[in-house]
Amino acid sequence: MQDDYNNGRSVETNRQNYIILYIIVAILLLAGLIFLFKSSLFEENTVNAKILKDQIYLNEDLVYSDNTKGASKWLWEFGNGERATTQNGVYRFNKPGAYIVRVTVNGKLQQQFPIDVKDTVAAPIKDTLITINGPTQGIVNEEVRLEAQGNARILEWSFGETGRVDVKGPTALYTYHSPGIYTVRLNTDNSLRQVIHRIRITNPDSALVNTLVAPGEGERKVVDDIRAHLQAIANGADFNNHYYYLVNKYFCGDERVSVNLDANGDTKQTDLYSYCMRLTFGGGVNIDEAQVTLRPKSNCSSLLTVKQHSATSAQGIKRSR
Repeated sequence: MQDDYNNGRSVETNRQNYIILYIIVAILLLAGLIFLFKSSLFEENTVNAKILKDQIYLNEDLVYSDNTKGASKWLWEFGNGERATTQNGVYRFNKPGAYIVRVTVNGKLQQQFPIDVKDTVAAPIKDTLITINGPTQGIVNEEVRLEAQGNARILEWSFGETGRVDVKGPTALYTYHSPGIYTVRLNTDNSLRQVIHRIRITNPDSALVNTLVAPGEGERKVVDDIRAHLQAIANGADFNNHYYYLVNKYFCGDERVSVNLDANGDTKQTDLYSYCMRLTFGGGVNIDEAQVTLRPKSNCSSLLTVKQHSATSAQGIKRSR
């Protein structure tokens, strides 16, 4: 009888233990399900999207991207009616203002970004004016010299004969092989526009006659005009203004025309450009005479003859007398 009682009590105890075990397992399963559900729900409602900057200018790109886990479909709305369906990209607004950029991932997950688009402030335009100094006329097979005036890092010259860049740098030397009217183009890295210069190239005269200009009334005006501009260069006036005036008016753009120079009794020969450049460094030079030799049937000169003296030498001569 006692054994039956004990056996019954043992069975009841085991039953209770099993019930407790079942309850513990059920609680653990329920907790696991709740954890999985919450984790799935959390991940499902989290969008991992971003924009690079929330304040941009009109001429600046809005950079956007999304790295949402499991994403396969995107819709970006930029707050102005325009959209994009790429995962990552850039967008540029065409009007300033405040916008709300919204991304929808997989058709249901959303995230919003406030964007402030500011009007572009125009930077002050730096003075980048580039000009060309040089002759407007030249002769076939004779070198033409052009110079760029202004600040630029890159200077590329196209002289219009080859169809390509011919020379690089501030000073350009070029020899034309055919007569014609050419457009010289100068491209720079900071000029607001392409700089152009037109030059007329002619065939050389078949013969040169060394006819010295006689100092008549008309010729005297020419001689005095040349002497006055040379004297201005010697006195430190603007070099380009006076030099290119002489080159273009009397020498048909030929800067290498010969110069016979008589300076304080010493004679030598040089070219026009070198002579005028030396004038700027001579100091106290007085131009006494300046005559030219003309080409036949032409107003262009083939030779310049100059007689000059320095002021210091003249004073020394007077004192010695």
